[in-house]
Amino acid sequence: MSKTDGRKIDHDTLEHLRLLAVRRVVEEGEAPSEVMRSLGLCRTSIYPWLRRHVRKGEAGLRARKSTGPQHKLTDPQRRKVRGWIVGKDPRQYGFEFGLWTRQIVAALIGEKFGITLGLTAVGRLLASLEITPQKPLRRAYERDPEAVAQWVKKDYPRLRRRARAVGATIFFLDEAGFSSEPALGRTYGLRGQTPVVATSGQRQKVSAMSAISARGGFWSTVYTGLLNATRFVEFLGDFRRGRREKIFLIVDGHPSHKAKLVQDYVQNCRGKLELHFLPPYAPDLNPDEFVWQHAKTNGAAKKPLRQNESLKARVTQDLANIKANKPLVRSFFMGKSVVYATD
Repeated sequence: MSKTDGRKIDHDTLEHLRLLAVRRVVEEGEAPSEVMRSLGLCRTSIYPWLRRHVRKGEAGLRARKSTGPQHKLTDPQRRKVRGWIVGKDPRQYGFEFGLWTRQIVAALIGEKFGITLGLTAVGRLLASLEITPQKPLRRAYERDPEAVAQWVKKDYPRLRRRARAVGATIFFLDEAGFSSEPALGRTYGLRGQTPVVATSGQRQKVSAMSAISARGGFWSTVYTGLLNATRFVEFLGDFRRGRREKIFLIVDGHPSHKAKLVQDYVQNCRGKLELHFLPPYAPDLNPDEFVWQHAKTNGAAKKPLRQNESLKARVTQDLANIKANKPLVRSFFMGKSVVYATD
């Protein structure tokens, strides 16, 4: 009679066989070898079971969950690993690469603790520390954290208080580009056979500018060509048309925004328009960035242009749809600092 490999039996079944075999030996007095032969199991397997039964009774024969390998790192060491990673950059520890990888974490653990961990073990460690792989946000080296903190905590609250005092409306303005050939992401295909995705043969590019307020105000224009001071003055005139209230317009440091021609235009507005500038290299402070994110995710970039369709017309319609949805425009401010939540 061929023997059954106990390693191939599931835990519940093997537990039942252990209990049955030991009871037949202990309670019914059968010979251990005969019991194991009748069950088709290896004769010697029953003796460890009998010893466990003597020490712990039937509880010692019950199936129990494997504890798995013991952690090589102590709890304090695990907390240190978390502290190394969260909010920090591998280059701060002498590595040339600016993104965390399992290889870098393993190398750092080996350097600091003298402990060798495989990549799989590092992955389990990071997961247990609630550290997951994510696509990082880009931040320019030139960005000044102190200037950003100054804007968020002091400059903007002061500007908002003054806007309320003089009855002005605060708008944020920004520009973006659109292309009929959006960047392709990843897809699946057979190994060695690169998939082909149909796209439009029409190569069109346009630029757009928009301005939004926390009350749901929205203005936009779509244009081709480069932005310069002359065009920006024209856009400011279009933006102000029909507006009687004083406007505080917050913009970035684009050269056309700071040109002498623009300064003269603002001065000629006799106090009805003021330009205020965000800190350098801080696009994340501008809620208008969400306009482009929404338009490119849900609008022109969502599906290719039809034959003879104009990209400019498509983007213009997408922006018109945003303008008609005031709750959507107001929601763009909720994704930024809390100081932008109300106007």
